Amino acid sequence: MAMAGLYRRVLPSPPAIDFASHEGKKLFIEAIQSGTMEGFYRLISFFQTQSEPAYCGLASLSMVLNSLAIDPGRKWKGPWRWFDESMLDCCEPLEKVKVTGISFGKLVCLAHCAGAKVEAFRTNQSTLEDFRKHVMRCSVSDDCHVISSYDRLALKQTGSGHFSPIGGYHVGRDMALVLDVARFKYPPHWVPLSLLWEAMGYVDKSTGQQRGFMLISRPHREPGLLYTLSCKNESWVGIAKYLMDDVSLLLKSADVKDIENVLSLIFTSLPSNFGEFIKWIAEVRRREDGDQSLSPEEKARVNVKEEVLKQVQETGLFKHVSAFLSSANSCCRNLPLLSHQDNFPDIAASVCCQGAEILAGISGASVSGTVVNGKSEHGVDVLFPSSQMKPGCCCSVSSNYIGIHPASNDVLTALLLALPPETWSGIKNEKVLLEISSLALTENLPTLLQEEVLHLRRQLYLLKRCQENKVDVDLGAPLS
Repeated sequence: MAMAGLYRRVLPSPPAIDFASHEGKKLFIEAIQSGTMEGFYRLISFFQTQSEPAYCGLASLSMVLNSLAIDPGRKWKGPWRWFDESMLDCCEPLEKVKVTGISFGKLVCLAHCAGAKVEAFRTNQSTLEDFRKHVMRCSVSDDCHVISSYDRLALKQTGSGHFSPIGGYHVGRDMALVLDVARFKYPPHWVPLSLLWEAMGYVDKSTGQQRGFMLISRPHREPGLLYTLSCKNESWVGIAKYLMDDVSLLLKSADVKDIENVLSLIFTSLPSNFGEFIKWIAEVRRREDGDQSLSPEEKARVNVKEEVLKQVQETGLFKHVSAFLSSANSCCRNLPLLSHQDNFPDIAASVCCQGAEILAGISGASVSGTVVNGKSEHGVDVLFPSSQMKPGCCCSVSSNYIGIHPASNDVLTALLLALPPETWSGIKNEKVLLEISSLALTENLPTLLQEEVLHLRRQLYLLKRCQENKVDVDLGAPLS
């Protein structure tokens, strides 16, 4: 006997107008003629239905990212790099999203972590007129898109909080086209812009804050080349707080005499799960993907990584970090270790670590190996930039430290450079203050390294904002 179920809903009309209705088609044609449907074509090319009842935010974001042709930098299935809901897990576990959905702030974090430029506004941080201007701006262009976070109740629809992209705008009727990603429930539909604004003003009970909208576009530069921050588990909250707030307080309260004191204070107080927070961006490919020779694209990426790594190692701060980690008084033995997980990227990256000593000094080297995970085996090639330092993939004092590649002194140097400039202002010793401020000055860094450091700083700032549930800033704007 067949089980009862739901097959779609009747779209409440008014206030909405079904996109496929006679009136909806008329609005569509008129909007095309007025030039306010330019963003529609790319969005509709990648329109998707959310795969889970609570995945509206993830479906909206993956649809927009694909329409902007932002490369996720990692494979989806087979050889294909493609954004899918299953890949948007860096700010909230998918199992949790499947049950409770995702908040406005966390979706903003996801968009930024995925490599997009994001401008986010809650309704109490904007106005209806500003919203109209932003919708118009993205409707006459195909290089930015709007995702709206609204409450269905205002539109007389069943359900509550929901995310969907806006596919176009009709100037004469002041109506927005909502490309509802819950296509199993409601079709795309036109709604009065003022009513959508009202729907975005409803409070999200899970956060106690109003909903809003976000503008998503391609960044003017590529995301990080060598390092990235991970927020796959709740540990990032404490680590972000430590780096953005606690380090500054520690330095204010301590009487540091030299740079070694500063490094010792910071490194010995690192949270125990710090190793899960910052990662080396590895170039991993399955050997069964086909051609074994490096493509020009792969060679170029490795060469750029090589140059960034070289620039890190040429900084004065790197020399201090390396000397500290190698000293007899080094705190390496007390530094937090990386908790290796049995997933493909982590295991594959370890292949690089094991082969680094053999191939150190060879530009654009690759290490081949076989990854066995359960019943499956994968031949892998891991491409990595060569280090000009002594062979080895980790801190020279402790081969177990952090486990990030190419080396922990590289990683720690980059992260120290990424700390906000005001971090050092509380140091009482004037000589030490001047020295560390000079060593950590980003303005004098080479362009590639400066962009890498600013990318990390931007990520730190974003995580702090997400932690505070404040997303009222242009997250793609440059940070000094």
